[in-house]
Amino acid sequence: MGMLTEFKEFAVKGNVIDLAVGVIIGVAFGKIVSSLVNDIIMPPIGLILGGKEFDRLRVILKKETINEAGETIAAVTLNYGSFIQNVADFIIVAFVIFVAIRTVNKLNRKEEAKPTPPPVTPPKEEMLLTEIRDLIKMNKGL
Repeated sequence: MGMLTEFKEFAVKGNVIDLAVGVIIGVAFGKIVSSLVNDIIMPPIGLILGGKEFDRLRVILKKETINEAGETIAAVTLNYGSFIQNVADFIIVAFVIFVAIRTVNKLNRKEEAKPTPPPVTPPKEEMLLTEIRDLIKMNKGL
């Protein structure tokens, strides 16, 4: 089978389309979570820490300098505020995914745990008629 045909079969299967939809929704959800962290959660925390903007928290390793040609050389910093915001983003996304997977697993377990209904026993009259039929068949064979 040619590579193009094989790829076409792979792409036409629902898995690739489902994956693409999942990635698109995941990116959009990531933006929502980033906004939640950056715009709603971190400002009050920054206020508690003395009114600082959280994403501007950093340690300066080397100050900004100007070289002989008059060009500005940027400062070297450790941006721990941005790192903490990204960790908060990750924790929120991981928690939401955990809750979603946990819910799906519970629903799957409930579907699997449904007992099968007991076999329906026919009414006594029907059972008696079946026995009579079987006896007649046996007697004809004699």
